[in-house]
Amino acid sequence: MKKTLYLLAATMLLAANPAFAQETITIGFTASQTGALNNDSTAQMRGIELWRDDVNAKGGIKVGGKSYTVKLVTYDDESQNTRVQQLYTRLITQDKAQFLISPYSSGLVATAAIISEQYGKVMITTGGALEKTYKLGNKNLFQLYTGSSQYLAGALQALKEKNAKPHVAFVYEDDPFSKAVVGAVRDTAKKQGDVIAADESYSASTTDFSPVINKMISAKADALLGGGHYADGATLARQLHEQKAGVKWVTLLVAPDSPKFAELGDAAVGISVPSQWEPQAAFKPDFGPTVPAFTKAFTDKYKIAPAYHAAGGYAAGLILQHAMEKAASIDPVKVAAQLNAMDVTTFFGRTKFSSDPKEHGLQVGHDMVLAQWQKKNGKLVKEVIWPKAAKTADALY
Repeated sequence: MKKTLYLLAATMLLAANPAFAQETITIGFTASQTGALNNDSTAQMRGIELWRDDVNAKGGIKVGGKSYTVKLVTYDDESQNTRVQQLYTRLITQDKAQFLISPYSSGLVATAAIISEQYGKVMITTGGALEKTYKLGNKNLFQLYTGSSQYLAGALQALKEKNAKPHVAFVYEDDPFSKAVVGAVRDTAKKQGDVIAADESYSASTTDFSPVINKMISAKADALLGGGHYADGATLARQLHEQKAGVKWVTLLVAPDSPKFAELGDAAVGISVPSQWEPQAAFKPDFGPTVPAFTKAFTDKYKIAPAYHAAGGYAAGLILQHAMEKAASIDPVKVAAQLNAMDVTTFFGRTKFSSDPKEHGLQVGHDMVLAQWQKKNGKLVKEVIWPKAAKTADALY
């Protein structure tokens, strides 16, 4: 009886002591659980969910003497802008989300950004690299990814180390992100005097790339830079192999970063991808888990190795958590102030946001790497081939 009274008294003391108070913080986002963006968006969603699980297992986010359990509210945006508009409004007005994480893809991020700004909600954007979104006077957006203008810069540089005068074909999805990425590298190629053998865009629903491949062959292109998202990129890579296009260098956006890309077999060999993050990265974090710890936790939970979309999802939650803890508050103004001042290294790499009003929230601290699928001892593996300081193998050409 006495022991029971002691336990009851202790429980009442903990409940009364604000240093031990447990509350809930609601974070909202959408994911493309259906539609064209499903593969990469699902990886991003899994990363966010793993972050939540890790945080809650450790007692929640520690803010100003309180511990906040993370509650995620998410909906299927069906890879559609109209759904994103409806659902982010719902997250704010009905679900009372206190903070937001973006959907996947630059197009959907741009739509969600309109809603977050309209309601003054802080949103960490992951899965969207298009820089234009951050040059519209927005005050509540904070971009995790390296900007689109830098996506293929390293690929062109790595290519020219193998071939000083390449004949480049630009083949890319007709969407804002892909067009912006290719536009930036096209300008660089023109300034360098590189031969542009072909310049072709395609719709996301394209399943037959024969006309484009035939144009590349006729133009004697020896390199291809472009792509878009997973479905189109994987199809393009497979058909390049099947039709023996003879291109010595292929760098595609997004698709080759997925572990699922290895299912293409020999069609994947030599295909490279600009990546926001790779498991081989040797970042020493100031905050959060190490690269091996994150990689193991994700692999154990989902039975598949994480690509950068998954890492970006986890990192989005981690950065928001770090800002809250540094602010010792969940007040959005104080959290935003910490994000504006942030310069931190996590397992995902360095994160620093521009505070320039002309590009507020643009990522200015994070660097890309270039990875390439290679066959080692009969097994397909992804190796980092650029930059030199990070590479794990020489590039195939």
